[in-house]
Amino acid sequence: MTVVAAATPPLILRLRAPLLGLVLAVAICLLTPYNNIYLRATPLGGGHFPLAPFFIFILLAIAITAVARLFRASLLLTGPELLVVWIEMVIGSGIAYTGLARTFLINLTAPIYLAGSGNRWDETLHPLIPPALTPSDPHAIELLYEGISGGRDMTWLEVVRAIPWSAWLPPLMLWGLFILLSYLVMLFLINILSRQWIHNERMNFPLLKVPEMIGKAMSEGQTAGFFLNRFLLAGLTIPVFIHLLNGLSLYYPSVPAIPTLFLAGSYFPESGIFTGFQKLKIYLYPSFIGFAFLTSRQISFSFWFFFIAVSFLYGILALLGYSIPAAELGVTFGPTLARPEEMQMLGAYGIFFLFLVWLARIHLLDVCRQSFFLKKPSSGRSEWLDVRISFWGAILGFAMIIWWYIRLGMDPSTALLVVGAFFMIMIVATRIICQGGLAYFTLTAAPTDGLIALFGTKMFAGVGGLLAGMSQKVLFVDLRESLMPSLLHARHLQQNSRPGLLLFSGLALTIVASMAASIVAMMTLCYRYGIRELQLDWAIQTTTTVYENIYRLIAADIPTGNWVMIFTVMGALAMLLLVTCYHRFYWWPIHPIGYLTAYSSAMRILWISFFIGWACNALCMRYGGIVLFRKLQYFFIGLIIGDFVMGGSWALLGLFTDVSYQVLPD
Repeated sequence: MTVVAAATPPLILRLRAPLLGLVLAVAICLLTPYNNIYLRATPLGGGHFPLAPFFIFILLAIAITAVARLFRASLLLTGPELLVVWIEMVIGSGIAYTGLARTFLINLTAPIYLAGSGNRWDETLHPLIPPALTPSDPHAIELLYEGISGGRDMTWLEVVRAIPWSAWLPPLMLWGLFILLSYLVMLFLINILSRQWIHNERMNFPLLKVPEMIGKAMSEGQTAGFFLNRFLLAGLTIPVFIHLLNGLSLYYPSVPAIPTLFLAGSYFPESGIFTGFQKLKIYLYPSFIGFAFLTSRQISFSFWFFFIAVSFLYGILALLGYSIPAAELGVTFGPTLARPEEMQMLGAYGIFFLFLVWLARIHLLDVCRQSFFLKKPSSGRSEWLDVRISFWGAILGFAMIIWWYIRLGMDPSTALLVVGAFFMIMIVATRIICQGGLAYFTLTAAPTDGLIALFGTKMFAGVGGLLAGMSQKVLFVDLRESLMPSLLHARHLQQNSRPGLLLFSGLALTIVASMAASIVAMMTLCYRYGIRELQLDWAIQTTTTVYENIYRLIAADIPTGNWVMIFTVMGALAMLLLVTCYHRFYWWPIHPIGYLTAYSSAMRILWISFFIGWACNALCMRYGGIVLFRKLQYFFIGLIIGDFVMGGSWALLGLFTDVSYQVLPD
């Protein structure tokens, strides 16, 4: 007799959860520009496990449990419902800063306001810019950078009314269409791919471990037991002590501080095999060590292993007599791309994307059959929407984005390649962030760098290069707070929850409302104080670099060197070997995504955290097994909670002081 296990009944979520998440997400979006830029306080967002949402999540968990016990009533929000609130706040906080708002207004106006005789942008770039992409009134742009006269003495609502909206509405509507279409395609792609990644491949989600455990403890009535766990409290004391002492040292210099950054480059020789370690830094972030411990050992080992390995590559090339000038790169848009050796990532990203497609080939074929009505939809699906809607919605979204480019003057073939490159990189980056537990991640090379390496610069010599560079800067290059990984996290958290349409609608409304609130908040801040007074150095510098590269593409045909293609092929071959061994040999100790992050600026910060987390995990499993792991994981969860609780506490204090102690990297 065969015993069939009963299916787990779906969790029915109430409307209050997505509504509360929407309200809190908008509140974070409205406050973030003022807090991060004007006050220079601890960033409320930042990364794929942002500070403010998790801090509020913990406060809500404790408050809801306390109210339920005090009044002997049921929980106002269950654990799964609180996770819905948290993920909506995460989505909002990503849009509020680096994910969109931080550089958006500067990106639209920099070629106009910063044009001058020194860069000749008025002669080369201005004729190519479609009028609808930037404000029609130069005075409106000038006020954005200089500030409204008397703006500091106005209330926030008065500043909002004083903004020249008539000049801004056409470009905001046009760019809003592009951004919303891109976000919609991301939603549809996640709805299609999530079953393969979550159910078929059983992908691990290290960044969700702590919120899920808190949500589970709430639902089981064990919230107090969770937070009072002795191992958790032991881990909690370490970051609390460090950041309490260092924060007090900032306000009262007589208090001694505990260093959390060590410059190790001086301990290595300037020449020889160790030359690649000249800029080595050691950052100690307890929360990142905690995330590394919760990540699988194979992945955490691969991150620090490849970082060390590629650092040796520079010394090996020098010993072999190869001194490759940076000029070999030609024109590139990668945010941290500095040397031709780093172009390995172009080939590696391409091969890893094909590997993901190959792993999902059966699932994708099944989706295509259903979408073309060659097969009936499968029963028991857990997606937000029917995959057929997602399939045709993604196709239509792709087509409309391509049409957006073509209408503004881009060649159709270039538009097709650009859109394909954008979303290919986003899919790979989503996999890296979610599977690797990377709370902080940056790209090495930009999507257009791959197209330039493969097809040359001629396809970007005119308006096509301008549109590709501008739109890439808006959404597809600064991935520290990108949306797509958060959407995959949302799908994992909501896989057993219903109704799916309510969850999908809640996410969609959160995205739209967060985008509108973030742009309005950023515009209000800029018009009140002026961009020049807000110390937006990083945003101005990175945006200016984009337009300088666009100018170089237009003004002169600068070819990439042969070394770019050599290293691209080397990266492709290395990744092909890695994915083959990873897939074929169960004993293979290295995960391919470690190679993809080797040159990322994020790994320069995180490598030591992954080394410590991996070492602790390996020792724990070797000498204590799963029993010790289940106890010791609370210690590392305490490291995470302690870092974020202290970050949130100093952020609150920073709202009322002139300086603020920053716990996490900006």
